[in-house]
Order: sequence, then C-alpha cells, then structure tokens
Amino acid sequence: MSVSPRPHHGAAPLLAADVGGTHVRVGLVDACAPDTLQHYRRYACADFAGLAEVLQAYVVAVPAAATVRRGVLATAGHAREDGSVLSVNLPWPVVPMHIRTALGFDELALVNDFEALAHAGAATDAHVLLRLSGPEVAPAGPVLVVGPGTGLGAAVRIPGRHGLVQVLATEAGQASLTATTDLEMAVLREFLRERRHVPIEHALSGPGLLRLHLALARVRGIAPTQATPDAISAAAGAGAGDVLAHDTLELFCALLGGAVGDMALLYGARGGVQLAGGILPQIRDFLARSSFVPRFLDKGPMRESLLRIPLTLVEHGQLGVIGAASWYLARGRDHDAHEQARTDARPT
Repeated sequence: MSVSPRPHHGAAPLLAADVGGTHVRVGLVDACAPDTLQHYRRYACADFAGLAEVLQAYVVAVPAAATVRRGVLATAGHAREDGSVLSVNLPWPVVPMHIRTALGFDELALVNDFEALAHAGAATDAHVLLRLSGPEVAPAGPVLVVGPGTGLGAAVRIPGRHGLVQVLATEAGQASLTATTDLEMAVLREFLRERRHVPIEHALSGPGLLRLHLALARVRGIAPTQATPDAISAAAGAGAGDVLAHDTLELFCALLGGAVGDMALLYGARGGVQLAGGILPQIRDFLARSSFVPRFLDKGPMRESLLRIPLTLVEHGQLGVIGAASWYLARGRDHDAHEQARTDARPT
C-alpha cells in the first residue's frame, strides 16, 4: 500500500507518523537528514477520537510544527480507491484526504507501516536492540523486516544497483498459521473450531497472544490465569509461578520463530532478518532464552543457510517514523529524476 501526491523537496521539514493499533508515533524530519527525528512524541490511540486529533495535538504541543505543510503516514492495511485505509487493526477510520484538510496541509502521503520500516535501512544499525543469531555483518541481499504488534506485518527490502532500493510490501500476516508439535496442533484445532482460515496474525500479535492463552487453557482443561496480552507477558517474564502464562509466551515465541524462518526462506532474505513490531522489545529477555531461534533454524538442510543470516531485534517506534519520511523523500527524488529525464529527452 502506498498512496501519495507528487512530493516535492524543500528546506521545510515534514511531519511523519507511524500509526499502529495501540500507539501513534510522530516526529518532524529534516529533508536533508531524514535519519534524525526532531520532537518525537508517542500518543495512545485510546486517548483520541481519530488520527486527525492525534496529529493536531502534536502540532499544538510542538511549536516548530506550526508551519509544516506536508506529511506522511505509515499505517497497516490497504489503501482503497477512495483514499481511505482498509485495516482490521486500526482503532478508527483513516482517510488521508480528511486529515490533510483538518491539518491544513498541502500534501499528505500514505505508505504501509512495514514498507516504511524497510525504508529505514540506513538508520537501522543505530536501533538494534539484540542480536539473536547469525553473523554481525550481513551479506548483500534482500532483508526481511517482520514483527507482531496489533497485527503482524512484513516487508522485504531489496537492494539494487547504484544504491537504489526497492521494497516489497506483503500481507504475510494473513498467510495460514502452521503447527509443528502436538501441542501446537492441539491449539490450532481449537482455533479451527471458530474459523476455517487461521492466519498467522490470529496467534502472532497482541490480540493473538491472548487467543493463544485462552486456547491453551482449553486444551489443558483449566481456567485462564490472565486477561490481557500485557498481563500474560508480565506474568511470564516475572517467573512468579504462572505456568500457563509462561507456556503461552513460550508457545508464542516458538510459533513466531517457525513462521519467521519460513518467511526468510520464502523471500530469500540472505541480507538479514530484522524483528520489529510493538511486542518483541517488551519481551526481549524472554525472547532470547525461548525457542524462537531454535525454531527459526529448524528447517532441515536449510539450517546452514539460515545460520548465515543476521537475525536482530530492532526498535520499532522511531524507525517507523524515520522510514516513512525516507520513503516519502525517495519518492520525491524519483519523481524529480523522472522529470529531469523527460526534460533532457525533449528535442532542442
């Protein structure tokens, strides 16, 4: 998903926002230094009636934003023909045209959130939180950016000649969830009682963590011990004796490792796998000692290939904003280059 007017360059900064199902992250970006954010803020979606209200609150709080007249939104979902966003994971409708009018902007572009993250390649090294597997130096090749939040997003950054980069946005979170162990199969059967198609993000997301907890409780014939995804993660990480919470999060990590390993092979991600999303940084210690890496590598003879892929956890929030700005500015450069080529081709 990517929708934009013809962006233009100039000295004026632009507003960039990463819009998730739980938080909206906003910053100002200098067109000459898109890897550096100015006046970064994070807002809880539940505190606002819509995205326009979030961005208006930012503009009021940040005087430097008062003169900004262009921006870019990174969101999950698909762009409809009418310019709105189709997403099951956003808390309110997102219609860029209406938001642009409310803010008084001249331009407001739209890009998929993980597509934006993939465009933040130059800034990624500064935002690595944890190295999980593979060499520190990545070989040249496609990079998979994937992670769970309110849903599960994934995009692939593909390097080209002369430093050019292409990004493939995907709907990998809607692919079918697969099971390997007897326990995973039993949990999947619980999900199949309610629906015919069980997508990956049905289990591997914030809401999915709670679904796993409830399904695992039913499989074991016991009552759930926690009522929210945050409570499950906290109880599992605290080591306070909540076996069901611990096993739920372990199951989450194992399924995620298997799914990400499959995606790395499917997309040929020899340049690396970067884990993002809103959940994993919160459980980084648990993730590091869980079955995530063993399941990521458990692909038969392809284990040797996966061992050569750098697997890292990156900080999502600021990277999403930086990536949205980088995508927007790259579109502007591409447009300028195209226009220049047309001018040069005209007969004199």
